[in-house]
Order: sequence, then C-alpha cells, then structure tokens
Amino acid sequence: MQGGYRVITLCGSTRFKDAFMEAQKQLTLAGNIVISVGLFGHCGDKEVQDEGIKEMLDDMHKRKIDMADEIFVINVGGYIGSSTQSEIAYARAQGKPVAYLED
Repeated sequence: MQGGYRVITLCGSTRFKDAFMEAQKQLTLAGNIVISVGLFGHCGDKEVQDEGIKEMLDDMHKRKIDMADEIFVINVGGYIGSSTQSEIAYARAQGKPVAYLED
C-alpha cells in the first residue's frame, strides 16, 4: 500500500487496450493506485518491434508487479497469452493476489 491506497498492476494482452483503459478508470475510481503497460504493441505502438524493446518491457512489467499489492488480469473472452501466464506465475510466486476481469 502507498499512503493507504492499494497498488494494482494490470496484466494482459495489449490487444485489449480499451479494456485496459476501462479497468484503469474503474479501479482508480474505487480508490486504488493503478500501474499499467507503457505501450500497446498490438494496437499500433510499433516501437515494441525494435530490437530488445519487448524483452525490456517484459522485465519492466515484472518490476511493476514487484511494486504492486496485487495484479488484475485483463482476460477478455477468457484469453490469457503466454506473456500474461508468465506474469501471473511470477505474481503468485511473489505471494501477490491475482484478480481477473472475467471468470
């Protein structure tokens, strides 16, 4: 917690940009500090394709999980890709609770 607010890191496929933005809004309005992705590679942020950037972003997202009290998975239609599966496993190994947009 930071200043009495829970810190939640969003995880999920960047193809679901609209769902990320809505979850960020709703979780913020509910009184949480929300940490999200920095780029949406599946939605036009071409820099993700540059050499070494995807690896850096993946590592950086693990550090965002380290800073969080829990993670919130954006799993539209139940979809959870391999990167998100890795983030879920990492969060659980760190003892962080995992919540999901969809059951």
